[in-house]
Amino acid sequence: MRFVDEATISVKAGNGGHGCVSFRREKFIPKGGPDGGDGGDGGNVIVFADPRLLSLYDFRLKRRYEAQNGQSGMGSQCCGRKGEDLRLGLPVGTQIFARTPEGETQLVDLNEPNMEVVVAHGGRGGKGNEHFKSATMRAPRFAQKGEPGEELELRLELKILADAGIIGLPNAGKSTFISRVSAARPKIADYPFTTLTPNLGVMISEHDPDMRLVLADIPGLIEGAHLGQGLGHRFLKHVERTRFLVHILSIEDIDPANPWAGFDLVNAELVGFDPELATRKQIEVVNKCDLRTPEDVEALRARARADGRDVHFIIARDHGDPQALEALVDAMWAMRKDEQTHAPLQHFQEETVEEETFPDIEVIYTREPS
Repeated sequence: MRFVDEATISVKAGNGGHGCVSFRREKFIPKGGPDGGDGGDGGNVIVFADPRLLSLYDFRLKRRYEAQNGQSGMGSQCCGRKGEDLRLGLPVGTQIFARTPEGETQLVDLNEPNMEVVVAHGGRGGKGNEHFKSATMRAPRFAQKGEPGEELELRLELKILADAGIIGLPNAGKSTFISRVSAARPKIADYPFTTLTPNLGVMISEHDPDMRLVLADIPGLIEGAHLGQGLGHRFLKHVERTRFLVHILSIEDIDPANPWAGFDLVNAELVGFDPELATRKQIEVVNKCDLRTPEDVEALRARARADGRDVHFIIARDHGDPQALEALVDAMWAMRKDEQTHAPLQHFQEETVEEETFPDIEVIYTREPS
């Protein structure tokens, strides 16, 4: 699965049905007058933010989407049926851009769960000939054609890809951790910079299969990353697309005189890139605890408590301390629930396009996350 998720699709709303030309012809009523019904409106194309979706992969496989056309009118003043709307579920955080020969225009940012927006309106159905009768035109032999539905080429860009970003110094064991708690199988080796591209993993709740937590294994950050050193800017942009952070530090990188210097170094790079990242909630983790004696690990636990830091001490490798790993996973689920309740996409509100900028976009409803 690619980390930067984009897709280009074309959508077409349904055409309106044509009005009907018909005259009432019944026994004893040979000249009953016009009774052609109206055509039905075409279906709209509606996009909505589906919290269950994680990527735009399906939209790279199928690129053309059409709503149903309205049914043409019929005699006896029978109107055609309205075309069914086409509803396209997109992941929360998807930005939608309309492409024209003049360039791109942002239509909407689906930054709230269950938000719905009409991006292409169906054509209006044509009126039947009964509407055109008058004192001087007793038998109109024409009806109105249905209008064509709107057609757009859309570029979809997924801005939020992960609930939790796994960050830390190189060789902290981030890839090992993500492989332990999800089905992801990133490249793992005992040397720095094994991970050169972000990996995604998905944790599924044991209690509710529909509850998922997406993890992004961010490649190791080095000092000077916020200045663009190494692949710093490229990696830090991925950190922006996460709800909260799991900060992993290898116990090998801990100096007893200043045990949390590794955390502080990476945090300084986050702040240097974007001060807002300093407000992003973190879960601090010390990994590879099997490389120190139990007494050394316990001394670090005591130091963390004394310093007021809630640090998880784990062994991410196979067969290593499953209880500590389970406690960390529980903390991640709790933080996901908390962040989802408290405006998880707040960082991107300033980029949201105001509705009145695009009068053709109709916001149907926005439901607060439960």
